[in-house]
Amino acid sequence: MTEPLLVDRAENGVETWTLNLPDARNPISGDDMIDALVAAADRANRDTQVRAVILTGAGPAFSAGGNIKDMARGEGLFGHSVQHQRTAYRDGIQRIPRALQQCEVPLIAAVNGPAVGAGCDLALMCDLRIAATTAFFAESFVKLGIIPGDGGAYFLPRAVGAARAAEMALTGDRVEAATALEWGLVSRVVEPARLLEEARALAARVAVNPPHAVRMAKRLLREAQGRSLDSVLELSAAMQAIAHHTRDHHEAVAAMLEKRPPEFTGE
Repeated sequence: MTEPLLVDRAENGVETWTLNLPDARNPISGDDMIDALVAAADRANRDTQVRAVILTGAGPAFSAGGNIKDMARGEGLFGHSVQHQRTAYRDGIQRIPRALQQCEVPLIAAVNGPAVGAGCDLALMCDLRIAATTAFFAESFVKLGIIPGDGGAYFLPRAVGAARAAEMALTGDRVEAATALEWGLVSRVVEPARLLEEARALAARVAVNPPHAVRMAKRLLREAQGRSLDSVLELSAAMQAIAHHTRDHHEAVAAMLEKRPPEFTGE
């Protein structure tokens, strides 16, 4: 049986998660893929040796999102009565945005090709995004007569703003990589052959920092999206108190004063 998600860890603690259903363009609506992504995020949270994660797709596509053939046949996620379809989404594909939103490790989407529908939203669930010139993004649910059922209405406006999010969601049109860069949907666009190299270089720049500080900084950025300034300041004070008492903080200060490279242990 094909593993839906391949996980590989480099010596610097950077993991690469590869969506591994290339013949179907890496759909994420099947139970096996949902379970694999949720399990990978939960495991990364528990393993402080994981410093950053690169998420990419096998084959020419990043992810086609929902499995259109299952949709047409009324199977899997899409094979329920009206009253049970809501529960199927909550207990199915919506587990992915919840898991990735709670993932403490920085996530970098290396978008190697089309990111369509829920595949577009999957990229948006990551903290950083790099795209190949062959990539495009499409919030294409309306083209199928449905709506973003996996959190796109939450993630998309936060990435590109309300007006551009509305344009993408209401037209369903594709956004090419160059436009995605202009809109801030991705931070850079590179040739396909250099995509993973660039993603690994960015991940290494994250992984070299104290892991607990990185994880708390990510959590603070996520929490700040829906909180008041006073609430964010209070949370920042609590996290900062923890950070000041880590060994890595003291090592960082000492290394800076002694003009030497720091050695972080995650303690």
